Amino acid sequence: MVKVTVGGTVVADSDNTVVVEGNHYFPPESVKKEYFSDSATSTVCPWKGLAAYYNGNVNGTEISDIAWYYPEPKEKAKNIENYVAFYKVRQILNKMGITYPC
Repeated sequence: MVKVTVGGTVVADSDNTVVVEGNHYFPPESVKKEYFSDSATSTVCPWKGLAAYYNGNVNGTEISDIAWYYPEPKEKAKNIENYVAFYKVRQILNKMGITYPC
């Protein structure tokens, strides 16, 4: 199970993430959309395509560009279309019973 928390609130968790370049991409249905709003930020990856970003707001804690996703990825990245990735420093990974704090 991979979880993302903000101030103790779980904003995403899944047993079915896809790991690409060391980042866990969460299936869209595993992300609690009520904590996110669209960001104006976008970036381009040469092989994945144009990434869109989300801002986070959890219990009054605002985090700009907390996560990104590829709404229309290039062919090689179709397996992560609309999957959401978070910056690693904001992830809590439960592996072998160890929890890593944000």
